[in-house]
Parts: sequence; structure tokens; C-alpha cells
Amino acid sequence: MDIEQIRKDFGSDILDEKILGNEIYFTIKEEAAVRACDHLYHHLGAPLVSIFATDERKKDGCFRIHYVFSSLSSLKDDRTATNVFIIIQINIDEKAPHFRSITPKIPSANWYEREIQDMFCLIPVGHPDPRRLINFEDWPTGLYPLRKDFDITTKAERVQGEYRYRRVEGEGVYEIPVGPVHAGVIEPGHFRFSVAGEPVLNLEIRHFYTHKGVEKLFENMSIDKAVFLAERVSGDNSVAHAVAFCQAVEKIAGMDIPPRAKYIRTILMELERLYNHLGDIAGIATDVAYAFGAAHANFLKEEILQLNEVITGSRLLRGMNAIGGVRRDIGDKKEIILQKLASIKSDFKELMELLFASPSVADRIETTGRIYNDIARELHVVGPAARASGIDRDTRRDYPYAAYAELDFKVPVLKSGDVNARTRVRADEVYESIDIIEQALSRLPDGDIKYVFKEIPDGYALGYTEAPRGEALYWVMIENNRIERCKVRDPSFCNWLAIEYAVLDNIVPDFPIINKSLSLSYSGNDM
Repeated sequence: MDIEQIRKDFGSDILDEKILGNEIYFTIKEEAAVRACDHLYHHLGAPLVSIFATDERKKDGCFRIHYVFSSLSSLKDDRTATNVFIIIQINIDEKAPHFRSITPKIPSANWYEREIQDMFCLIPVGHPDPRRLINFEDWPTGLYPLRKDFDITTKAERVQGEYRYRRVEGEGVYEIPVGPVHAGVIEPGHFRFSVAGEPVLNLEIRHFYTHKGVEKLFENMSIDKAVFLAERVSGDNSVAHAVAFCQAVEKIAGMDIPPRAKYIRTILMELERLYNHLGDIAGIATDVAYAFGAAHANFLKEEILQLNEVITGSRLLRGMNAIGGVRRDIGDKKEIILQKLASIKSDFKELMELLFASPSVADRIETTGRIYNDIARELHVVGPAARASGIDRDTRRDYPYAAYAELDFKVPVLKSGDVNARTRVRADEVYESIDIIEQALSRLPDGDIKYVFKEIPDGYALGYTEAPRGEALYWVMIENNRIERCKVRDPSFCNWLAIEYAVLDNIVPDFPIINKSLSLSYSGNDM
């Protein structure tokens, strides 16, 4: 498959074409969008990784919708010989604010299209579930937060309205509502189970109770300051988000950061993966009542957090990334890092041997919360959850960034798709992360850690990382050295809907284990 073949497939429907590095943009006729997306997805096997809208009425007199597909089949022409992102763009007239839904063809488009409906009032005609997603029913009509004419200081008056949940009817069927306020120290989310006896027949989730207006905030701050906002989109994935944002801006600027900075970013991202995976394993052990395993995994997580503070000054590795590289060096902490990781690796190995040898643990996690491969693909599940269901995707390998192209590592992939598989994938990734950090420290080049950018030219680009939960994407548009649009897609936005399938035919008491094994973020989702 090559670019010329895609041009031939889309034919006269193409209005414009741009190639920006590994991003290929096709502007096509609005009426051809469904056919083009269906062709990329079903015939060329390119997963849909994001959909977002931009308000470009002031410049081009229209709204624009962007469909982002990931191609791992190496499109080639004179300029491109790598895995690429194919972005289909359509223009939407303000006087006809609607577009044809692709959700009936591509299920992973569901939430994206409903988000566009709420935030831009662009209606996805033919969407199978046109209910509101982000703007709750007490939000007044006529206010669309991501339109350029919406003032960020607006205080909306509440109106009457009620969300209608799906109902499962039948003899002996009853509902169990859980949340949105929970007993634990977690953010709000509503889970409505339909059960007959013990097995779960249906689960409907309702989120966005703590929507923060992050994408609107990006439009109202300087580029340098926006790095700190990116770090706070999802607190325990702060490095992955900051690096994704920085890389998008750096691509627009056409500048490569210093090699030493690339290696430092890689080390920071793997330290972040380590403490997240250790915390997730601790949570799974807690929910199966394996107290020793939970305590020891949490102890190892704390060891990493303390190491983070020693080498960066922040337990969550904040304040390290900047446009053009990193703010501080960590080279003088090399021996401290290596000694601590050697100790953690030995302890972790013993812990995993005990955990997987426990019959009571195996009884709770094997076959529990299974996400079948076809479901995972249709919903574009990402990260460890995807790799546990047989999807061999990892942004570090497939779209190398930072120093990953220069390092050797394996991508663990299993097929059973249950809690056991998700736990084992994380355990294998702990070993790989330690190995990556050791390689990066041994090859850490000399030189600068940051290049200074005075002005960023107008333009747009994708930034991406493999966060601990999976693929994180930023699409940034800059005009006049300010952020015109920043679309953030956290991995949890992809993975939350998978939990509705993972719980089917399981019992309600297994829901906490399934939930924890997916490691879903409320904050990263509710933006």
C-alpha cells in the first residue's frame, strides 16, 4: 500500500493534501467521509485513534472535523518511509452544523462524536446513541464551550433535565447503582449494573462529573505555561502527557531536541511506568485479598516514588519537561538509580513468583473480566489492556520518540484478555522498563539538555507517547505564538467503554478487580 493508492481510492473526493513528517492530511468532501473512514478502517486495517473538531470560522469560514487513523503498514513515497498517521479532514458549514456519523461503521467513534456534539454543536447524524456525553442535562442549550465565541469566564445557568439510562427488562432483573460518589478516595463516576441473580447482564457507565475544561484552558495560556497544564491532565501520567505536548510543539517548530534530553525523557517515562504498574499490581492484590502481595507491591511503588524525588525533586516527576528538552540533568544520580533498580528487580521477581503461585489469587483473576480480541479492536483499547487481549501495539516501538529507537526492548503480548493476562503484561513490562532505564543510563550522551525556542511558527502537529495506561495523543495548533487548539486524548478515553464488556457474565463482587486491572483514570477522561 502506498500514498498513490490512497489517492486513487479517494479519487475526486480529495480537495487538498498535505504531508507533514509522518502525518498525512487529506481534506475531502463532507459527503465522502463515511466511505473514506470505512475504507481506511476495514480495508486498509488502520485503527481510528482520535476524532476532534476545530473552530476555524474566523480564518476559513467553517468548522473542521479531523479523523485520525494510525497506519502501521509503512506508507511510502519520496518523502515518507515510516509508520504514519492519516488524518481525514472535512469542512462543516456553520449554517448546516451536522455531519454523518461513522459510529455504525467504527464503534470506537462513539464518544468522540458525542463530545463534538456537546462542545461544538456539530450533530453526528445517524449516531446510534445521541444522548449528551459531557454537557449534562442541566447545561443550557446554546452554549458550546469549544467554540471560539464562548467566553471561558461564562457561568452557565442550570436548567431542568434528566439523563435516561438504558433499561434491561425481564423477570428477576434488577439494577444496582454504584456512585457517582464513592467510599474510597477516588473521583466520581456512575456505574449502573443490570443483574439477574449474580451474573451481570449489562453495565452502563456515566462519567464527566469533574469535567475541567482543559482544552479551553490551553487556548488561554502561553505555550511554556501550557506544559504545566499538560502535566496535570492525569496526575500519575504527568511525564507522558508533558512529553506528548512538548513533542507536538517541537514538531511544529521543526526542531530536534538534544540527544541527552531524549535519553533523560526516556528514563523519566519508564520511571513513571514503573510506579504506575507497581501500584496497579498492588491494587489487584488488594482486591483479591492477597494482603502480603498488596503491601509489598505498594512498598516497591513507594521506593520508586522516593527515587523520583531524589533525582528530580518531585515524586510524580513534575517540572522536568520543557519545550526543547528538559529543565534539569540527572546524570549525577546514575549510580543511585542503578542500585535502587537492581534491588527492586530482585524483590519484584520474588513477589511475582509468590503471587502467581497462589491458588486463591489464580481463582480470582483467571478468566475474570475477559475482553475478547475483537471487542478490544473495535473499541481501540490501548496499552497493557490491549496487549493482554492480543493486540500487538506500543507507541514506543511503532512510532519511536525520545531515545526508544536506539534501545532494545520487548513488547509483552498475551491473548486471554482477562485480569490474569493484564497483570502478567504489567509484570513483564516492569522488567522491560528496568532494562530500558539501565540501557539509557549506560548510553547517556554528553551535551546540552535543552534548546531555547524564541518563537514557534504557525502550524499544527501530533505528539504522542506510550503512557503507562497506553497511547496518549496531543494535536496542537499554534497561531501567532499562541495555542489556537489543543486536543488531548488520554488512553482512558479509549478504555473506559471496554469495562462495559469486561464485566458481562461476571459477578458484581468481581467488578473492583476488573476495574483495577484496567487502571482507568477519571481525571484523564474528564477533560
